[in-house]
Amino acid sequence: MGVGFFSLNVLVSLWWLLLTVNAEPVEDKQALLDFVNKLPHSRSLNWNESSPVCNNWIGVICSGDGSRIVSVRLPGVGFQGQIPPNTLSRLSALVILSLRSNALSGSFPSDFVNLRNLSFLYLQSNNFSGPLPYDFFVWRNLTIVNLSNNGFNGSIPLSISNLTKLSALNLANNSLSGEIPDLNLPSLQQLNLSNNDLSGIVPKSLLRFPKSVFAGNNVSYVVSTPPVAPIPSPHQNFPRSKNAGKLGEAALLGIIVGGSILGIVAFGFLLLVCCSKRNIEDGLGGKLQKGGRSPEKAISGSQDANNRLVFFPGCNYVFDLEDLLRASAEVLGKGTFGTAYKAILEDATTVVVKRLKDVSVGKRDFEQQMEIVGSIKHENVVELRAYYHSKDEKLMVYDYNSLGSVSSLLHGKRGEDRTPLDWDARMRIAIGAARGIARIHAENGGKLVHGNIKSTNIFLNSHKFGCVSDVGLTTVMSSLSPPISRAAGYRAPEVTDTRKATQSSDVYSFGVLLLELLTGKSPIHATGGDEVVHLVRWVHSVVREEWTAEVFDIELMRYPNIEEEMVEMLQIAMSCVVRVPDQRPKMQDVVKMVENVRQIDIENRSSYETKSEGSTLPPHTLGIEF
Repeated sequence: MGVGFFSLNVLVSLWWLLLTVNAEPVEDKQALLDFVNKLPHSRSLNWNESSPVCNNWIGVICSGDGSRIVSVRLPGVGFQGQIPPNTLSRLSALVILSLRSNALSGSFPSDFVNLRNLSFLYLQSNNFSGPLPYDFFVWRNLTIVNLSNNGFNGSIPLSISNLTKLSALNLANNSLSGEIPDLNLPSLQQLNLSNNDLSGIVPKSLLRFPKSVFAGNNVSYVVSTPPVAPIPSPHQNFPRSKNAGKLGEAALLGIIVGGSILGIVAFGFLLLVCCSKRNIEDGLGGKLQKGGRSPEKAISGSQDANNRLVFFPGCNYVFDLEDLLRASAEVLGKGTFGTAYKAILEDATTVVVKRLKDVSVGKRDFEQQMEIVGSIKHENVVELRAYYHSKDEKLMVYDYNSLGSVSSLLHGKRGEDRTPLDWDARMRIAIGAARGIARIHAENGGKLVHGNIKSTNIFLNSHKFGCVSDVGLTTVMSSLSPPISRAAGYRAPEVTDTRKATQSSDVYSFGVLLLELLTGKSPIHATGGDEVVHLVRWVHSVVREEWTAEVFDIELMRYPNIEEEMVEMLQIAMSCVVRVPDQRPKMQDVVKMVENVRQIDIENRSSYETKSEGSTLPPHTLGIEF
């Protein structure tokens, strides 16, 4: 009986443990569902009643035991309107709340007084208005508060002085008025009250901060100076040194040496500053921005509310411009239109950021072109997730593809240890790329041009078919810049002269891509004797001499019964790279020709003719944002 009782105890204990581990914060979950269902937003969230909230819902973190929600971070989700009452305020265990960079409006939610455990509050870059809450003392745990870039008015509440743990406060770019209260906060390390309507004298307790944090106000910044010692009367008798009026040799030597050292240090500091600035501007500092820390860790500077990261519908990323520019960045490559970076955000989300150069059109034309590109939802076109435009920066954001480009798969590390790209894989790449380009050509009333088709811009989708990236950028450039190295081999002859891409030149570039897949050679490559070989000319010469078999990649020779298919693909490629543009086939005809070589995945074939039949790429799975 003792053993049975012991076993029963063990079973009960295990049952209780499982209940505890799998417990759902039911009430908190319902509060979030009420919040998101009552508030319009432009970006989708994976929140639903049937899925577990902890470690699953975008932007939400639970406590260690899963019993309460402690963090909600939803920057840039596209929320519009007032925060519904009695929703977020029910999350009484909430420690972090970030709703920055949305379009929230109305007054500061009065029911937030229920969030007594709140430590980090980020509501910057919204459309809030009205006075700040007078009872800040109820949030005694507040450590960082950022309410900048809103329309708050009225005076700064004196109750902020009760926040003894407050280390950062940003109220910049609002319409606050009146005098600045004497905020005696010994823990305060970061402060920004700039660009308001404040008046009066900066209180003594805040004079330790620089003038810049009070700029854009009508305030007096007066730093008291220590009293000056009285100048002794010339009639006073002081003991006169024996060597008075003379400077000793040792002292003189010390001044000379000290001055030289200071000069060297100053020059070195100036050189360091210049080099650091150059590294930052060239994107060599490991970041995409000029330094700075997150407002979650320190106060951010003011930002232009009109220059935000613009996400397209269906994108589940939860980050904003500040997160993106703070990400660790690795250069993936420098191309015709700019530099591509692999950006890893703080929550481990990885994206590709294209930093454009030499954009010639204005903001409106740029945004219109991005909207055209971002509207393309097709399994063979890499989807543009977001873009950013400012005077100094133009960025495009894509999903990161861990497999790399077709160029790296085809040309990377050839040798004994290499896993070759087999014929089936190359056929899938060709079919997918053809479908993607044809779909691109069908956009914008059948006028959209890719303009930069090459193997570094072709990736693999989830079905291992080719997927085209870097779409439609020729429109926002004044003209095509001189190509970089091997990229010149993809350009049609007429583009070299006119510097203007067309759909016909896209067909030529696709033909070069087919030759690259067939031969395993780069469009422009060097032979053993350092002779530069143009792939199209080389293939023409080999075929003309009737040595067609010499064209094909030696890695393909191991696969049986593909000779006929390779020859057919070679014929298609040769028809695409004829010199006269009008003699090249249309891309939709190229798709049919390539698909007829081998019937692969016919049941999942996407139509390039009808937009409604295009399917989107699988949704990106996000990690939890910390």
